[in-house]
Amino acid sequence: MRKIFLLAATLCSMTVFAQIKMPAPSPTQKITQEFGVGSVELTYSRPSIKGRSLLKENSDLAPLGKLWRTGANAATRIVFSDKVMMGGKLLDTGTYVLYTIPGKEYWEIVINKGLGNWGTDGYKESEDVNRFKVKAEKTGMDIETFTMQFANVMAESCELNIMWGHTAVRIPMSINVKDRIRAQVVKALSVETVNPAVYSSAATFYYEWDKDMNKALANVNKAIQANPKAFWLLLQQAKIQRDMGDKVAAKASAEKCITVATEAKNDDYVKQASDLIKKL
Repeated sequence: MRKIFLLAATLCSMTVFAQIKMPAPSPTQKITQEFGVGSVELTYSRPSIKGRSLLKENSDLAPLGKLWRTGANAATRIVFSDKVMMGGKLLDTGTYVLYTIPGKEYWEIVINKGLGNWGTDGYKESEDVNRFKVKAEKTGMDIETFTMQFANVMAESCELNIMWGHTAVRIPMSINVKDRIRAQVVKALSVETVNPAVYSSAATFYYEWDKDMNKALANVNKAIQANPKAFWLLLQQAKIQRDMGDKVAAKASAEKCITVATEAKNDDYVKQASDLIKKL
């Protein structure tokens, strides 16, 4: 009976222990950034310095000149849903491992296919997809926890920033979506019956992306014909005419925008059109 009691107590103790959940020393973070017409996803673990030496020769954390998992635990992963240019090379869609080799002045960025690697264990140089160097910058901040984030996100470019201690590294990446959008616009305009919303999108593309003012104006005019009360289209028309150097037409379009936007009780567009007129 005593043995049965001890066995039961042991099993009970094990069950209680199994339910204990502790904070992860290096918590995992997953961030997704919309980029171009796709996205970039990053998964990495975030160690903290906790008084240890950092970014020095033979330091406890991220020693200089040695391959690093760019975080803690499993190797850092980066996923591209679209083709992305990094370090002068076009990377195909898919999942990669992001390694780095920290240096005093430059960091070497290593894009690798070793998805099954735990940290740097199992790393093979033959599986490298790309290697390039970026400048290491000294900052006035003291960042305790290893941090990666996307910054300066534009239509066709962005940066992946690495920050730890007093060091920051910026990894630029770019993507070409203009040609693909142009192809979509041309196709959408080539059908027998064009949706009026397509004219508005086409005007935006030719104005903001392609800088073809003639095509931008032609398409916004068609969009306005289909929806004369669209004050946002009238403001777009005025901007295009202004940039084409036709101040008289731009003023007339802006005044129409003010009239229609006033009827719609949209003070924001009234103000934008009024400001445009003042700057002509």
